[in-house]
Amino acid sequence: MNNMPSVVRSQLLAIYERLHSSLGPSDWWPGETSLEVIVGAILTQNTSWRNVEQALTRLKEEGALSVERLTRIGEEQLAEWIRPAGYYRIKARRLKNFFRFLQEDYHGQIGALGEQPLEKVRDQLLGIRGVGPETADSILLYALGKPTFVVDTYTHRIFSRHRLVPEESDYEGLRSFFMEALPEEVPLFNEFHALLVRTGKTYCKKKAPLCGDCPLRDLEQQ
Repeated sequence: MNNMPSVVRSQLLAIYERLHSSLGPSDWWPGETSLEVIVGAILTQNTSWRNVEQALTRLKEEGALSVERLTRIGEEQLAEWIRPAGYYRIKARRLKNFFRFLQEDYHGQIGALGEQPLEKVRDQLLGIRGVGPETADSILLYALGKPTFVVDTYTHRIFSRHRLVPEESDYEGLRSFFMEALPEEVPLFNEFHALLVRTGKTYCKKKAPLCGDCPLRDLEQQ
């Protein structure tokens, strides 16, 4: 860990400070419990957080937002309750896959899952059908408090546009870039990812980016 040249670390921390100063704290991820964060991480695939909130609200109204209920509930019923999140049948199957794993390997205890080493849990999560790297790292960082950096489309877009990483960089390459350069601190990883998401949504859009207003507009001259 942290084998990157110190200049890279300094540059990344400068970007972090600039975004934090401009945008303020993110208080992310939304979720009252680790369980809610895990469910939200699976539901947020290919949809907006507003839709996920509707699905989570429905689960709460049905008294279904517990490990026991989510383990026992039928897949069809679960799919109906999470319908607002989109791709609800696929996501219901993915939720069931996760809670089957949790029950079989950790007796349904999220705390026991969180006690395991980062890489062991990450490998286990990636072995669950329907859980990809971004979802796995979101669960690890935001629900379990593990020091892993979450990479998403916004991260790739921002850093490749500023020529800080190659455009062809893949998920694992980008994750390693951040984890090797930054101090291994959960709050830092948490806030940095959130700030990049906010920057991507507000300024570094896929089409018609608002470069003139972006906090990183003169980054290449620094």
